[in-house]
Amino acid sequence: MKVGVLGATGMVGQRFIEILDKHPDFEICSLLASSKSAGKRYEDATTWYLENPMPEYVKDIVVSETDPNTVDSDVEIIFSSLPTEFAKVVEPKFGENFIVASNASAMRMIDDIPLVIPEVNPEFLDLVEIQQKNRGWDGFIVTNPNCSTIALTLTLKPIHDNYNINRVYVSTMQAVSGAGYNGVPSMAIVDNLIPFIDGEEEKMENETLHILGTIKDTRVKRADFNLSASCNRVAVLDGHTESVFIELDEDIDILDMKNTMSNFKSLPQELNLFSAPKNPIIISENENRPQPRMDRNAEGGMSVTVGRLRKDDICNKSFKYTLVGHNTIRGAAGASILNAELIVKKLL
Repeated sequence: MKVGVLGATGMVGQRFIEILDKHPDFEICSLLASSKSAGKRYEDATTWYLENPMPEYVKDIVVSETDPNTVDSDVEIIFSSLPTEFAKVVEPKFGENFIVASNASAMRMIDDIPLVIPEVNPEFLDLVEIQQKNRGWDGFIVTNPNCSTIALTLTLKPIHDNYNINRVYVSTMQAVSGAGYNGVPSMAIVDNLIPFIDGEEEKMENETLHILGTIKDTRVKRADFNLSASCNRVAVLDGHTESVFIELDEDIDILDMKNTMSNFKSLPQELNLFSAPKNPIIISENENRPQPRMDRNAEGGMSVTVGRLRKDDICNKSFKYTLVGHNTIRGAAGASILNAELIVKKLL
C-alpha cells in the first residue's frame, strides 16, 4: 500500500520513515511538512536525528506542503506526527479521503474517533463506521495514545481482564526524546530532573481509562477504577520508565500475576501482524531491570518490559512493578503503524 507521512522532518516523522523502510506492506510515496521544507529534497530539508542512517530511497523524495491536494492519488494511508495545534486543523482535512493513522493528541478524546492500542481495544475500530456516517467522509482517523499511556495500559490490560482494580498510582521518568529534539534545553535537563510535563498527567489518567473502557450506545464508557499519575522528565535519551502501584479488591499471588502478564497475547499476535511483538509484555526476573538503555529495544522497541513485580507490604491487596517502553517506537510511530496494520486486516 502507498503511504504518506505528515510532519516527516520531525523526530517522530523520522521514526515513521525508519520503521516503514523495513515494512513489507507499506511503501512511502509522499512526505509532507511545513512550507519551510516544501519543495526541497527530503535529505536537504531534514536534519536526521536517528542513529540508523536515513534510508536511501527517501533522500530524493521532494517534500510536499501539508495539504491533501499535494498527496499522490494512489496513497491510501497517511501517518501523522503533527504537533497538536496543527493536527487539530489539518487531520480532518486528510480524513475526508484518506485513512489517517495519527500519533497526535488533538483528536484522541473525540467521541467518534477511535483511540486504539491493538492488543488492548481493537473493537474500538467499530467507531470508524460511526465517524464516517457522522462526518460524511470516505476516509477516517484512528489515533494512538500518549507514549507513557501506551506502556502503562499494555501492562494493565491483562490485570484488568483478570482482576478487579480499585486504583492505580503511576510515577513516570520520561526520556527527553518525548519532547522532540528541541523540546528540553540541555542546560535544563543535564544533572537534573524536571517534575512537570505539561498535560502529560491528564493524558495518562484520561486516555488509560478511556482505552480500558467499553463502547456503549456508540460512545466509550470509561473503566471504573481510579488512576493518579505523576510525570517527570529525566536525562535519558529514549525509553520511558514508570513505577506502578496497583490496589485490587482481592489478595493476589505474585506468581499468578507474573504468569498472567507474561502470557498475555491478543489480536495482533493472533493475526501475526508484521509490527506486533510476539510478547507484548516481557517479565524480567533481574532485580536491577528494567533499565531504559538495556530494555527499550525489546522486540524492536515494540514490547514493554516489566520488572520488580512484587507485593506491597503495606496492603496485601496491592502490588507494584517497574516498566520500560520505547517512547518513540512503541509509544509513537510504531503504535500508529501497528494500528494501520490492524486497520488493513479488519476494515479493508
